[in-house]
Amino acid sequence: MEKGKKGFESVDEYIGTFPSGVRKKLSELRKIIRKEVPEAQEKISYQIPTFFLNGNLVHFAAYAKHIGFYPAPGATKAFQKKLAKYRHSKATVRFPLDEPLPAGLIRQMVRFRVAEHTQKRKR
Repeated sequence: MEKGKKGFESVDEYIGTFPSGVRKKLSELRKIIRKEVPEAQEKISYQIPTFFLNGNLVHFAAYAKHIGFYPAPGATKAFQKKLAKYRHSKATVRFPLDEPLPAGLIRQMVRFRVAEHTQKRKR
């Protein structure tokens, strides 16, 4: 981010700051999420792209060697076995930039987060 700049105002602006190969990955991830949750709103939260549906659903960000995907602790716990090949922690998954994004796994995790939010609203 440029010195003195307050922050990103849109997901497009955020993605636009990266080299073309990273932009392509970020756009692909955005498209996967958008297809699963077309009703979710895009916004910038914590200075990274966020999909919002009755609260923050998932976040993502780019780094030097990976795409960070932040689906919340419930999703990383539920998909722990499928995430074994990726570096991950309580609420973070790192997808290496030099590997294809695991679109099916991302879709499953996004669906899980939507279900998690739906359950919270019913309580």
